[in-house]
Amino acid sequence: MAKGKDKPDNGGKISDKEYEAQLYELHVQLVKFQRDLIANGRKVAVVIEGRDGAGKDGTIKRIIEHMSPRETRVVALGKPSDRDRTSWYFQRYAPYLPAGGEFVLFNRSWYNRAGVERVMGFCDDTEYKCFLQEAPQFESMLVRSDIKLVKYYLDISKAEQKERLAARRADPLKQWKISPIDAAAIKKWDAYSEARDAMLTRTTHDDAPWHVAHADVKKVARLNIIRHLLGSLDYKGKDEKLLKVNPAIVFPFSEKALAQGLLAH
Repeated sequence: MAKGKDKPDNGGKISDKEYEAQLYELHVQLVKFQRDLIANGRKVAVVIEGRDGAGKDGTIKRIIEHMSPRETRVVALGKPSDRDRTSWYFQRYAPYLPAGGEFVLFNRSWYNRAGVERVMGFCDDTEYKCFLQEAPQFESMLVRSDIKLVKYYLDISKAEQKERLAARRADPLKQWKISPIDAAAIKKWDAYSEARDAMLTRTTHDDAPWHVAHADVKKVARLNIIRHLLGSLDYKGKDEKLLKVNPAIVFPFSEKALAQGLLAH
């Protein structure tokens, strides 16, 4: 991962006081966005992907903290059922897509097939290749049906992942996060990197491009993701001054970024 260039002036750190102050301002903007979303019957879906320990749960928690629970949904599906395994792959996710006035966040999504399933051997090569071809087509259909689709990949370093997974195992309040997949996360680091690179390269497209968030510093990542998300949405009362994103933290994925080593390997 590139370091130094375009590095935040604060060295990537932020005080708790400043973090809470900035987060409050962004929460106000999120509430304004949701009021406008509901009033106009628009539909927004956000995909949050990343390695185990990348900070997906914490990011989503901060986004929805003050949003209406009636019109806000977080989708985090478990293992597929026997019926799911014999259905069209995307059929499992379709019922959770937003209707008018709804805001839906996918904590992992259909991209499980290109990540965990690919690396752990839970799908075969034909299913995997079919997914890479069909995912952009599926997403373009969603966009044509007036769903605003925003996709983020939270990228962390190997050292940071190792530290976070160890802390997770030691924290009695985070035992629910532990799974057999965690044990393979570090051992299969290179395989996950290869799967990530292929997924981002093959499934970024004009209707739903990928954005990468450097997430080693959780608070900085959360603030920049929320700013970027709000900046990509139209709503009444939008304050552009609050939505300036650090391009070293959140940036559009491209093969050039991959070649420049901007993602962790």
